[in-house]
Amino acid sequence: MTYTEVLYDKADRVAIVTLNRPEKLNAWTGVMAEEVRDAMGRAGADDGVRVIVLTGAGRGFCAGADMADLKGAAGQGTSNLNGSESPEEAVSLLMGTRTEEQREAENRLNVRSDFRKRYSYLPAVPKPIIAAINGPAAGLGLILSLYCDLRFASEKARFSTAFSRRGLIAEHGISWVLPRIVGLSNALDLLFSARMVDAHEAFRMGLANRVFPEEGFMAGVLAYASDLATQVSPRSLRVMKRQVWEAQFQSLAEAASSADRELVLSLQSDDFREGVAHFLEKRPPEFTGT
Repeated sequence: MTYTEVLYDKADRVAIVTLNRPEKLNAWTGVMAEEVRDAMGRAGADDGVRVIVLTGAGRGFCAGADMADLKGAAGQGTSNLNGSESPEEAVSLLMGTRTEEQREAENRLNVRSDFRKRYSYLPAVPKPIIAAINGPAAGLGLILSLYCDLRFASEKARFSTAFSRRGLIAEHGISWVLPRIVGLSNALDLLFSARMVDAHEAFRMGLANRVFPEEGFMAGVLAYASDLATQVSPRSLRVMKRQVWEAQFQSLAEAASSADRELVLSLQSDDFREGVAHFLEKRPPEFTGT
C-alpha cells in the first residue's frame, strides 16, 4: 500500500508509524485508519522489526475524527454521510474497514474476535506498540493510544475523551479498555466530563506510563524502544503481550494454566538457551525470536 496520510520508517529493529496530517493535528480519516492498520500489519510481519512506535507529526498526536466529516454527519445524518446508503457504511467511510487480506491474516493467526474490531486489532499485533503522545490525543486519538501496549507522553501531551461534548457516546470499546487502565471512577470522570487532562495528571492516574520533557521526547521514547529491541527476547515479548491481553478474558486459574503451557514451550526455545548463555558469558544477547 502507498501511504498518503501516514509515514513508515524503520531503523535498528524499531518501526515508527507517524500520523501525517500535521496541519489538522493529525485528525482521523478513513484513509488514515486503513493506512495505520496496513502499517501495523507490515511491522508485525517483518522479522526485522521488534518494537513499534506510533506517533504524530507536528504538534499533535491525533485530535480525533476530522471535524469536516463530523459536520457532514451532523448535518445530514449518518445514513447520508458521503453518499453512503446505511449508518454502517457511513461509519466505515470515516473509520476505515478491514481488507480481505487482513481478515485472512487474522484467521491464520487465530486472532480472537475481540481483537478484530476497528481499533482493538492493535493487541493482536505480535510486537510491543508504544504510543508516543507528543501533543493532543482526543476522541479517536485517545482510543488509538489506549489499544497500544504503552503510552509515553511529552510534557506537551493533552488527553480528552471528547465524546460527551459532541453529543456522542463511549465509542469503539473505550468503556471496556479505559477502566482497565485508569480504574472505574477515573474512567467515568474522563468520559462524563470530557475534560482536558495534562501529561502529569495522566501519569498520576495511570493513563501515561512515562512523561518526558518536550525537548528530547522522541529520543527518550526510542531509547526505551531500542532497549526492548536489543536486550530482551522477542519471543518473550510476543508471548507476554498475548498472555496479558488474553488474560483480560480469563479467570486466574485459566491464566495460570496457560502460563504453565507457555513455560514448557519457552524452556524448549532458542531464546531461552541464549538468555542463559549470554548471562553466563557476560556478553550482549543475540536473540532470534525462536
